[in-house]
Amino acid sequence: MYVDVLLGLQWGDEGKGKVVDFIADQYDVVCRFQGGPNAGHTIIIGDKKYVLHTIPSGVFRSNILNVVGNGVVLDPITFKRELANLDTAGIEYRSRLYISKKAHLILPTHRLLDAASEASKGTSKIGSTLKGIGPTYMDKTGRNGLRVGDIFLHDFQQKYQTLKEKHLGLLALYPEVDFDLEGEEAKWFESLETLRSLNSINCEYFLNDLLKQGKKILAEGAQGSMLDIDYGTYPYVTSSNTVSAGVCSGLGVPPSSIREVIGIAKAYCTRVGGGPFPTEQENETGETLRRIGAEFGATTGRPRRCGWIDIPQLKYTIMLNGVTQIVVTKLDVLNDFENIKVGVSYEYDGATSEELPFDLCTTGVDVNYVDYAGWNKELGVTDFDALPANAHDYILELERLLDTRISIISTGPERSQLIVR
Repeated sequence: MYVDVLLGLQWGDEGKGKVVDFIADQYDVVCRFQGGPNAGHTIIIGDKKYVLHTIPSGVFRSNILNVVGNGVVLDPITFKRELANLDTAGIEYRSRLYISKKAHLILPTHRLLDAASEASKGTSKIGSTLKGIGPTYMDKTGRNGLRVGDIFLHDFQQKYQTLKEKHLGLLALYPEVDFDLEGEEAKWFESLETLRSLNSINCEYFLNDLLKQGKKILAEGAQGSMLDIDYGTYPYVTSSNTVSAGVCSGLGVPPSSIREVIGIAKAYCTRVGGGPFPTEQENETGETLRRIGAEFGATTGRPRRCGWIDIPQLKYTIMLNGVTQIVVTKLDVLNDFENIKVGVSYEYDGATSEELPFDLCTTGVDVNYVDYAGWNKELGVTDFDALPANAHDYILELERLLDTRISIISTGPERSQLIVR
């Protein structure tokens, strides 16, 4: 029938997992279309906390099919660990989880290359999660990669060895790093047995057949739009297309099948790793946002850089993605602030602009802020009109500035702490 897209509008960590889990019961299928185990989608159900890295966030709904698309890069070791956590939690998934045969595999030597390359950069590190994502995408575009479907072929071992030898040759260019390659290889080959036991599919046929049957599909993005390989803050980006254009190539569905594009943004802004961040607050405000918002990476545990919401940045990603509605998360983190700042424009090259410059990494920008009064109250409500007046007005002002409807507001980490307008 149609594909709806849900993705992050900032630098990742916007709270996509919770929102996918909440709206998943409106769909028949939830799909991951790009990225890999560098994603960390946190879902809290009751007193249980789950972090998914590769598995789609619809897995907690018993009637939902979950598809890992061909645009994803998959680490069998991490994947097996995720599945074991679902087994421990009593979540049945085997009949509902499907893996594209065209998804590329992350090898142990990809992770080793990632670590060695990042170590060689010294103070110029880009903030890689060291999961082997970049080297795997490089082999994909270089036409050297191994795919899930290859593990069923008679010459798979030879293909693996050829790619491993290539990687070992490249490693001679880098300083040595501490990495137990033999031990990681043993775990990797063992985890392939788990991968072989799952449902492997030709994703493009599978999903298009479901569309013909009238099924509704949700495409779940990973990372954030500002980390897109083409349109993000290059080179401080991930290695895939995180914007809505990546859905078609990452799942094998036509552009005409896409209906709604749901963009997720925090009520403030965060970033992990290096790279530009115009509204960053390297002060007590940033520390307070980090502490109250528990801003530490779900995948890496690294403290996130924190700052105020950035309207030019959001208008940029709304434009790129064709966003039709916005979900604002973590509004409750602002509960105790007397004043809340909103970045409304930039100053650079001697002029005021609402556009991002060609290169935020080399163009210094100053941000023009507008102050809004805080509400200094808890947000224990599920009705928009019952919000404290200043919180209510803050959302309406964001909606006006972004010229896009805000449809859902998250007021806490629980599945139930949402306001649906």
